[in-house]
Amino acid sequence: MRHGSIARRTTAAGTGTPAFEMIADNPTGCRLMQMQITLAAATASTYGLGRPAAKGVDPTTPVAVLDMLSANANVFLTKTALAWTTTAPTIPSQFFRRVSFPAVITSQILWIFEHGLYIPPGGTLVLWNLAVNGVVDVSIDVEEYI
Repeated sequence: MRHGSIARRTTAAGTGTPAFEMIADNPTGCRLMQMQITLAAATASTYGLGRPAAKGVDPTTPVAVLDMLSANANVFLTKTALAWTTTAPTIPSQFFRRVSFPAVITSQILWIFEHGLYIPPGGTLVLWNLAVNGVVDVSIDVEEYI
């Protein structure tokens, strides 16, 4: 099992758009163990975390999760995306979690998934903008099974 983590600052802030996508390119999938979201702009914001009805196509410059137990930067297959060349992921029909922040920079939440939120091979999770939001810093901890 590999343990990884990464922190990204979102760029999309419009309502009804994806802010962040986590992509399980591992042949056995992965588990999201925790996600921290910290508001980086003084904008009242509402987000939801769920499985998109359709995953994003051609993410622009996807970034791999960083291995926490190794100096090898290229071992993790789980990736993150903030933008898409072709098609962005679609809105989830239901959300695992939702959060609303006041217009106060550094407002934050830590979601802990005790047994991990499983993402099957080729599947994704998306952090969705449910309002006209500010940008956020998103930090995730991930487990991959090899």
